[in-house]
Amino acid sequence: MMILMSSIFISFLMPMIVMMIATTLSKKSINDREKSSPFECGFDPKSSARMPFSIQFFLIAVIFLIFDVEIALILPIVIIMKTSNITMWMMSTMFFIMILLMGLYYEWNQGALKWAQ
Repeated sequence: MMILMSSIFISFLMPMIVMMIATTLSKKSINDREKSSPFECGFDPKSSARMPFSIQFFLIAVIFLIFDVEIALILPIVIIMKTSNITMWMMSTMFFIMILLMGLYYEWNQGALKWAQ
């Protein structure tokens, strides 16, 4: 029991010490205006360094990630088919695909799939 307590104590203590040392060593001592400004070949930037982010691109990226994860969930369904009851397999597969199609229809209906407006 004592070994377990000491290992837990060490596992919490060591990362805390490393984080404290890293925090104190990583502090910048001088904040220079020129060093913190955007660098564009030695000239003043022609436009703002913080350009607005396209929400359309963000929506397409999120939809891609969602459907990418769903494809990863669909792939094992084919392997499971051999070992499970065909009726239950068909019902669960159709239910899952129906949820995917409803989500796709919702995104399409909301206009998230339009590339240009």
